[in-house]
Amino acid sequence: MSPPSSSSEYHRAISREELASLPIRRYEGEIRVIATEEELTRALADLRQERIVGFDTETRPAFRKGEDYLPCLVQLATARAVYLLPLQRLDFSQAVAAILDDPRIVKAGVALAGDLSQLRRLFPLAPAAMVDLGRVAKRHGSLQTGLRNLAALFLGARIPKGARTTNWAAAQLTPAQIRYAATDAWAGRELYLCFEGLGLLKDAPD
Repeated sequence: MSPPSSSSEYHRAISREELASLPIRRYEGEIRVIATEEELTRALADLRQERIVGFDTETRPAFRKGEDYLPCLVQLATARAVYLLPLQRLDFSQAVAAILDDPRIVKAGVALAGDLSQLRRLFPLAPAAMVDLGRVAKRHGSLQTGLRNLAALFLGARIPKGARTTNWAAAQLTPAQIRYAATDAWAGRELYLCFEGLGLLKDAPD
C-alpha cells in the first residue's frame, strides 16, 4: 500500500494481513533523553522554533485490577530531533505546560484527550492548538483511527509496537523503549504533515 497523493486516494481501513505486509519504519533521527536543566533549556529553544510538534506520552502499564499509574514520559518531536522527558527525573511541569499551552505551536498526536487527562493529574494545563489526528481521520471517513493504523493508511508504513507494555517507570529506559517512544511522537508529526498536504486539516486544530 502506497501513501495517498490526494484525499480521494486513501483507504479508510486496512486488514491485519495488509498491515503485516508493509515495510517497518522507525524514527532514525536524533533522540535526546533530557536529564539536566541545561538540556531542557536547549530542547525548549528548539521546540519554540517549530510550527508543528509531534506529541505523545507513556505510562507504566497496569496488569492487575485496581492498579493505576501516573504518566512516566512525555515525547515531543520537532523536524530536527525527538525529545524524551522522563517525568520522574526532573520537574518538567513548567516546560511541558509552556509548549502544550502555546497557541502558536500545533501539537499533533492520537487520542490526545487521554494523554492530557493523565498529565493534568500531575500539573495544571490549558492546552491550545492540539490536533487529534484520529479525530481528523474519523471526520474524513476513516474506520481505523489508532496511530499504527493511520501510519499504515497514510504513510504506507508499519510501526512496531513491541515496547508498548514495558516498564516506562524504569530508572533507565532501554534502547528499544527510547526508539519506540521517539517513533510515536515522530509519527504524529509526520501524519500531521501528510494530512496537511492532503487538505484534511481545514477545520483543525480542534
